[in-house]
Amino acid sequence: MTLHTDLASGRWHTMTLAEQLANAGADVGRAIRAKATGNPARFDAALDRALELLDLTMADPRWAGPRLREIARTREVVCDFLVGDNEYGSTAKTLERYFMGFAIASRRDR
Repeated sequence: MTLHTDLASGRWHTMTLAEQLANAGADVGRAIRAKATGNPARFDAALDRALELLDLTMADPRWAGPRLREIARTREVVCDFLVGDNEYGSTAKTLERYFMGFAIASRRDR
């Protein structure tokens, strides 16, 4: 099921990498907050949206090579923290800081 139909239909590929990751990061932040407050419905919805946006970013042909590897690793770390065993030792703060850099960069690009 596609949650972001307008983005999946091509609009996502018109955004910069910073804009794409900032948007995905917003949903990662929502998932983190929902998990912390014990709201499983909001958590599941936010996680699904975040993963879909990261998948759309990985499918963008502009990010082949090292960028694609970083995006894939980012997805892996997000999943590890939110639903895995947190083998990478991530924290909510480190994830939010990582994505905040993209949010700031996307605003600067405008």
